Amino acid sequence: MKYLCLVYGEEAQMAEMDDAECIACRDALIESGHFIAGHALQPVSTATTLRLRNGEVAITDGPFAETKEQLAGFYLLEARDLNEALTKAAKIPPARIGSIEVRPVRELQADQ
Repeated sequence: MKYLCLVYGEEAQMAEMDDAECIACRDALIESGHFIAGHALQPVSTATTLRLRNGEVAITDGPFAETKEQLAGFYLLEARDLNEALTKAAKIPPARIGSIEVRPVRELQADQ
């Protein structure tokens, strides 16, 4: 089963983390066969939010909501169950200063 691990943290603290730690984590997940994809995100100041309401597109600079912790990146993992996904997510370095939200991926079903 696929699990998305969303990495959240305060930008100032996240900027101080050594990229080498995250690269090593990614490499270990690749080696174990759990890594599908993952990337760090640019600062929240580069975000653009789009909303479509009643056929009208509204675009605003910045994130959807202002919070203390921002979405900083993601890891998409393959794991046999939630417990294994949580065990792997606990090794993601920013977990020490922020949080990792782990969610199962829902496969879209085409109409039969």
